[in-house]
Amino acid sequence: MYKTLIRLAAVAILAFGANVAFAGAKTGSFHGASNHVTQGDYTISKQSDGSYVITLEDNFSLDGAPDPSVGFGKDGKYSKATYLGNLKNLKGKQSFAIPASVDLSDFNEVYIWCAKFTVPLGVAPLN
Repeated sequence: MYKTLIRLAAVAILAFGANVAFAGAKTGSFHGASNHVTQGDYTISKQSDGSYVITLEDNFSLDGAPDPSVGFGKDGKYSKATYLGNLKNLKGKQSFAIPASVDLSDFNEVYIWCAKFTVPLGVAPLN
């Protein structure tokens, strides 16, 4: 019976998404990378439906690049599997849904990423 309960708990965690382990709002500030000027803050928050959203705040800005997108990485390595979408604007507030399949505890950085040249444009610590 004990093994059955463990299996059921594991299935429940997978069914409800890996973000379950992430609690509370996270905030941080971007710094530029690859000779780009990226600055401003982000906030990750839990929504009333249990999902998570990352918001680039009003003070966010990027100096420009082809196809800039948002995602996560760890220890200086961007993970393509965490692609959240392309930036809507180079400046200002914008939000992106974080899929339940992205386990935020696996990452320690937020990226503004350029897929065309496979380089980071900005990085922020994921505290």
